[in-house]
Amino acid sequence: MISVFVKFRYPGNFDEQSLRNIAAAARGKFEGMPGLRSKAFTLDCERREATNFYVWESAEAAAAFFTDALTERLTSLYGVRPAIEFAQVAAFVDNARA
Repeated sequence: MISVFVKFRYPGNFDEQSLRNIAAAARGKFEGMPGLRSKAFTLDCERREATNFYVWESAEAAAAFFTDALTERLTSLYGVRPAIEFAQVAAFVDNARA
């Protein structure tokens, strides 16, 4: 498994409600997505950051999703260019699964 952190840092205008609306509108696109184990949309209002956190079944699935075109779409949607960081998952706990 591999995780991906997509961080949006806002030096100026940080609109929490707008970011919540983006997350709510996008959520359904990720439900049942092949290769994606989980995704969380997070906000840190004090740091003026939004971070989307993904867990993928494989590095190949993550790499296929995170294209240059996607980065451009995210930049347009969020108003700032994201920093995208990949990291290996050493262990994964999913308490929602029986």
